[in-house]
Amino acid sequence: MQSLCIYCGSNAGSKPVYTERAIALGTRLAKDGIRLVYGGGNIGLMGTVADAVLEAGGEVTGVIPQQLVDWEVAHRGVTQLEIVGSMHERKSRMFDLADGFVALPGGFGTLEEIVEMLTWRQLGIGRKPCAFLDIDGFWSPLIAMMDRMVEQRFLHPDQRADLWTGDDIDALLAWMRGYEPAQASKWLDEKRRRALR
Repeated sequence: MQSLCIYCGSNAGSKPVYTERAIALGTRLAKDGIRLVYGGGNIGLMGTVADAVLEAGGEVTGVIPQQLVDWEVAHRGVTQLEIVGSMHERKSRMFDLADGFVALPGGFGTLEEIVEMLTWRQLGIGRKPCAFLDIDGFWSPLIAMMDRMVEQRFLHPDQRADLWTGDDIDALLAWMRGYEPAQASKWLDEKRRRALR
């Protein structure tokens, strides 16, 4: 693994532990020689994780739409800053640059970005690992919702299992390095059911 995309909030959140863990992850990426790919911001957890990588001697590529540059939230101190025309271009470029994806706490944007990567993987567009770093149980309600999707047969169990969740950075990186994509089809059970009619 040479690069890792981190999705996270443009706010710091209400708990100091969010910032502490973002720093810990950024420092670890630099130590392991893993380039950070992220949304290019200088604020919130985004700025925190980028600064942590840089301060530990690592490399950071930020990808940011022109609109956010105009709003003066671009991080001008990163190793490389790519300015794109839209949020769609940003997500596509980050996908190209990264070997895997991790969501730290965040809001609508963070959630939308990691879920899109999960959807792309489900459809076979990409075969890159996705994970939620569940700091202080932040993602636990969403993880429970995913389990409900399986229970109600909207999500294949193998695809639910093909997603790492936890709060241990060592375990996260070990899982990513050894990642083997699930082979299950989203529609496998439905195809079998129809074939038996």
